[in-house]
Amino acid sequence: MSIGISVRDLRYGVAGREILKGVDLEIAPGEILTVMGVSGGGKTSLLKCMAGLVRPTGGEIHIGDLELTRLTESELNEQRRCMGMVFQYAALFDSLTVYENVVFALKHRGGYKEPDLRKLAKERLAAVGLEETENMMPSQLSGGMRKRVGLARALASDPGVVFFDEPTSGLDPVVARVIDDLIVSVRDRLGVTSVIVSHDVPNAMRISDRVALLNEGRIAARGTPAEMTASDDPAVRQFIEGRADGPIQILD
Repeated sequence: MSIGISVRDLRYGVAGREILKGVDLEIAPGEILTVMGVSGGGKTSLLKCMAGLVRPTGGEIHIGDLELTRLTESELNEQRRCMGMVFQYAALFDSLTVYENVVFALKHRGGYKEPDLRKLAKERLAAVGLEETENMMPSQLSGGMRKRVGLARALASDPGVVFFDEPTSGLDPVVARVIDDLIVSVRDRLGVTSVIVSHDVPNAMRISDRVALLNEGRIAARGTPAEMTASDDPAVRQFIEGRADGPIQILD
């Protein structure tokens, strides 16, 4: 079931540095939204706050009917079951097989029989085009295959929301296109709400229902790909055109 997301005045800081300075976002159930911005600008911090992996220093995050920032750690662990996370470099366990990686979290929670886990893993791997790979090791997989296993793992618990951290980073254009198409296909077939952070403008414009630009800790602009492409906002134009000069500060 698709889940909507509402982020209100979200703030996050670390080591005395304020990274997110009041982020506001509304994401509709089943929507693909991509948050773009320069490297080091807070995109991944925003994603981790929304996924409940780090606690913000202020503001609210509503995932469906629940407000994440007020949950205890045990309540947050329960809520994470409805959310999937695809990390930038897949973050697979190198000592585990593909099958063991896909069902890792479900085994940890308990309550599943081995035949059911086997069936579920086969279904999720088939959904990302990786049939018959259950017994392979991560070292035997290409970068694109590893990312697809990461997506299969994220889908294992039937989440309503999936978060993607730079899903095409480090991939050649052909494999990146496969991953992009897979994100859209999974949304269309399973109805998941998808939140992507990326600095890849062409890919974001091609697959997103809406795009948001994160700049200086806040959402500077948002809209459909067509609206963002046609925007005369100086920050949007600078980012889309990849110019060094403009209101967006280049971060070290």
